[in-house]
Amino acid sequence: MYLQHFRFNEFPFGITPDTSFFMNRAGYQDALNVLLVALRSGEGFIKVTGEVGVGKTILCRKLMNSLGADFVTAYIHNPYIKPDSLLFAIADELSVPHSDRMIQNTLLKLITRSLLEKHKEGKQVVICLDEVQAMPVQTLEALRLLTNLETEKRKLIQVVLFGQPELDALLNQPSIRQLKQRITFIYRLLPLNRVAMHSYIRHRLEIAGCAGRTVFNKGAIDSIHRHSKGIPRLVNIICHKALISAYGEGVTRATQKHVKEAVMDMEETQPSKYPEIKNWFPTFSKWLFGTSG
Repeated sequence: MYLQHFRFNEFPFGITPDTSFFMNRAGYQDALNVLLVALRSGEGFIKVTGEVGVGKTILCRKLMNSLGADFVTAYIHNPYIKPDSLLFAIADELSVPHSDRMIQNTLLKLITRSLLEKHKEGKQVVICLDEVQAMPVQTLEALRLLTNLETEKRKLIQVVLFGQPELDALLNQPSIRQLKQRITFIYRLLPLNRVAMHSYIRHRLEIAGCAGRTVFNKGAIDSIHRHSKGIPRLVNIICHKALISAYGEGVTRATQKHVKEAVMDMEETQPSKYPEIKNWFPTFSKWLFGTSG
């Protein structure tokens, strides 16, 4: 395995949104700060948008981990959900006792009672919804009605919407214009420029136990940014495969050549599967079986 080869403690470029790899640089820390300020000020709706793979989910998880004991969080990751199912999901997340056969009005009363109890305890309730661009309009409207619950000074529930840019088009529909008007803070996550991407790669390598060592040369960094367009998920995939390629050759520094081989293995950039098999069989043979192919 290339962990030992590069002296890593863990794989630095996994695509699972692991908050231990969260980078408090570039736009990520700015986005987190905006969200924390907005939630602590008691705002109703907050919106975060960004392209596929830009890091919305890891930001969402980092946000929930960063909120103190005076916050209660609920995470809804399934956007394809009906209005009544949304209430059941929120009840589950907030540990509200209920039965599966309960009617919507009764469930809403139980949720309201729970929210009031948490308010009396000095706790703020935050619901984070992922991939909201795919959520039915009726469900979004039900969510807006839920946020009508409030005291004279504060909302009983706050909502953070995470979605792709298509979320903006969804919110422009006249039927949910009231929800759009309640969005008081917005943030757009952008792809990384070359400097930020270099910091991103260095940061992940340091977390994985590779501080002070150069694993990718300048040509490799330039090539990674050109092919990934600064999308962190693509950066991770290319870096991971480039390290496998370098490991297969027995070298400890990935070059532009290794990045090129990694990119050739990506379906969206490789028109034919046959060069891919030819290039990668020796590498994976050594990685998996300890032979040169």
